[in-house]
Amino acid sequence: MLRAFDIFTEVTAPAPPVVIVSKANLSFQCNYQRIIKIFNIISSNRPNINPSSRLTNGREMRDEKSIMESLCNCLGYYRYGAVIGILATIFQKLGNPPNMGICVACMERDIAGALGLHRVATVQYLRPEIIGFVLGSFIAALTFGEFRPRAGSAPIVRFFLGFLRWLVPLSFLGCPWRALLRIAGGDGNAIFGLLGLFFGVWIGTLFFKRGYSLGRATPTPLPTGLVMVLIVMALLFLRIIYPPIQGQPQSGVLFYSLEGPGSKYAPFFISLGVAIALGFIAQRSRFCTMGALRDLILFRNFHLFLGVLSLAIFAFISNLILGQFKPGFANQPIAHSMSLWNFLGMTLAGLSFALAGGCPGRQLFLAGEGDGDAAIFVLGIIIGAAFAHNFGFASTPKGIGPNAIEVLIVGLVFCIWVGFSMRHKEV
Repeated sequence: MLRAFDIFTEVTAPAPPVVIVSKANLSFQCNYQRIIKIFNIISSNRPNINPSSRLTNGREMRDEKSIMESLCNCLGYYRYGAVIGILATIFQKLGNPPNMGICVACMERDIAGALGLHRVATVQYLRPEIIGFVLGSFIAALTFGEFRPRAGSAPIVRFFLGFLRWLVPLSFLGCPWRALLRIAGGDGNAIFGLLGLFFGVWIGTLFFKRGYSLGRATPTPLPTGLVMVLIVMALLFLRIIYPPIQGQPQSGVLFYSLEGPGSKYAPFFISLGVAIALGFIAQRSRFCTMGALRDLILFRNFHLFLGVLSLAIFAFISNLILGQFKPGFANQPIAHSMSLWNFLGMTLAGLSFALAGGCPGRQLFLAGEGDGDAAIFVLGIIIGAAFAHNFGFASTPKGIGPNAIEVLIVGLVFCIWVGFSMRHKEV
């Protein structure tokens, strides 16, 4: 059954007949068409592709499939999760903040600070990991012929889903990857965040079953797919010509933290090189935390979830080896112990990820392969992070921001309204 599911999710070839070998597969066969429709809805950020156009050269098709299968055999989902978990803990050892070796959302927040979009002096640094994720995905997409500029799938809605995703979930202080890394480092507060993430994605799957869709993206001219790539290349150029200066809070047009999380970072070129490699592999593996939970809930499919579980397990083992495991709830690094707001903040995050079609990391990888809608979501996160700090929505280790509760309510209402109003009539 899982193999049949993997086959029909491929957009480059038509699904083969399903072989019925059990009652479970018989049930799958009866609901086959409906499952396809639901999957098309939640994968609506992909462009329309004519499968027959990829079958004109049988040898090329076999060669490409052979390469992809070989790569997947070497670096499956669980292997990629293990790589993230191990490297994240090593990044901590090399200088990144504790329990935040790799946190996509936190790093995008730091980039917002480095550009002066907010002036919180403790979270300002132009993180090369974000740049590397996009460039690595871009290189992989070009290498395997998967760079396809597309856009037009409710971009303004996607922007606000990204905006709200970071405007309030800063109450948790982290993204799904960091939630896993915090648990692997012994932070019990992250348990409530993960439960909230699962609950938010579960709410999103209810909308999928009702026919939720942001519409399908369509092919666009080349510049649309290159915008995010050019943006991160410009950021890379700025970081190289304006490096941090010892004891100085500003270098050229960039701001740098002298204390706090923004002042802690691994060596620049090591971070950049490793991130490019991770972005390359992620584009091939389609690794996504939200997607793993979505498939687990909707299809009882554990394929992606193995990668998520592997990330947490290998990060835990690495933390034990490196002496970075410190269990408990109090005095955890860059975290607070307000359990309800950890849960609710990540509930909104999970719901917005589900409605947008991917977690922050996945959105970066999609932007690297030409998805203009994913790029809009990423920009929404960065601007939302700036707003969160400028208007008192962001949390600190002391607790949630003074205005976080009101905007949390607004964010949940917005996401629920989007879920009910964006319907796919065929389902």
